[in-house]
Amino acid sequence: MRFLHSADWHLGRVFHARSLLEDQAWVLDQFVALVREHKPDAVLIAGDVYDRAVPPPEAVALLDDVLARIVVDAGVPVVMIAGNHDSAQRLGFGARLLTAQGLHVAGRTEREAACVTLSDAHGEVRIYALPYAEPATVRDAFGVDMPGHEAALSARLAAIRAAHPAQARSVVVAHAFVIGGEASESERPLSVGGSGAVAAGVFDGFDLVALGHLHRPQTLGGRIRYAGSLLKYSLSEAAHAKSVSLIELGADGAVAIEAIPLAPRRDLRILEGELAALVAQGAADPWRDDYIHAVLTDTGALLDPMARLRQAYPNALAIERAVLSRSGEASAAGQRLRQLDTGELFANFFKEVADEELDADQRRALTHVLDGIAAADRESA
Repeated sequence: MRFLHSADWHLGRVFHARSLLEDQAWVLDQFVALVREHKPDAVLIAGDVYDRAVPPPEAVALLDDVLARIVVDAGVPVVMIAGNHDSAQRLGFGARLLTAQGLHVAGRTEREAACVTLSDAHGEVRIYALPYAEPATVRDAFGVDMPGHEAALSARLAAIRAAHPAQARSVVVAHAFVIGGEASESERPLSVGGSGAVAAGVFDGFDLVALGHLHRPQTLGGRIRYAGSLLKYSLSEAAHAKSVSLIELGADGAVAIEAIPLAPRRDLRILEGELAALVAQGAADPWRDDYIHAVLTDTGALLDPMARLRQAYPNALAIERAVLSRSGEASAAGQRLRQLDTGELFANFFKEVADEELDADQRRALTHVLDGIAAADRESA
């Protein structure tokens, strides 16, 4: 049996004050084309469909269009769950009515997990849809206290095992942070202090586990698969190769996974160099419309560097001054700065920007200016 697995679409995402809806629609057109090309037995969407609980109307319209093209036009069933960014109630609205059309949406957490049964020449395959749920939500559904995410997920999976027929193959679609997975900056923590992480062993006994939450495509233990996010949603993902997963589930439950790359409308790149050099190279850059984070190595003062950079790279997102971070860790520096007076703060600022110390004449001028400000404050008090 063949599945096309995706997750973490985050429809409606805003990145550095820019809406990514057009970029998401561009990539989802490719996704629909892959569905038509490979004709999977089902599409698995493992949560974080929207970027926030109340998505913008344009994001809702985009999801409606994509699902209609897959389920109605291509005739491929979809199993979709809510992630920690989604509203379970909103995403799951009309789920019982939609099931008859082949769209299986699991939003709210119930004691009995939603199950979609498919068949091929080798027998039944049962797909269990486990939307993201806080331990308190699972406690309410099961009537038993759940001390954390791992206990809550273990209880839900144990209930599935107890009812699963021995001869059927099993697939779990879930949204979780499995220990050993590689995280990115754009994932919202499931809990404080890492207690939201679960051991891979909680999924023992299932043939395939199709997960969402972590944005880097990766496989754990050969059968636990993160499809990764639709696009690059943070600088930590700049080197990622985004993809969807084409998964073959064999007659004996063996899993074969192929990552099919997605080509973004605009890539996310980090460029480093002096401003003038970056502006000059941008004129000949065939990918000048990409999203750019620039690390400027200039040591002197720069006049409106973002405007100049956007002359070459119109979708530049942000600028970082390398000289400002050269002296050490920002957190430790912040603690020291709170203990400095205004003169010392300015001297440190000058050193970071110009990469040299104030000379004697500059220090005298600074003292004169600060004394004048202090005198004016005393007179007005």
